[in-house]
Amino acid sequence: MKQYVRTIWTVVSARIAVLRAEPERGEITTTVIVTALMAIAAIAIIAIIVAKLTEKANSINLGIG
Repeated sequence: MKQYVRTIWTVVSARIAVLRAEPERGEITTTVIVTALMAIAAIAIIAIIVAKLTEKANSINLGIG
């Protein structure tokens, strides 16, 4: 059991050292913000389309009443 834990600890430590040594970690914040803005824009566009379609459907005269 000790050998297993020691092996896992060594692998995890080595992986952490490699991740810390890499200078490029990416621009996560920018990507998240752009994705969120695109999702908000898509929801707004869908809401506008639904509102216009509902308005048009309600304006149709079916001759009832």
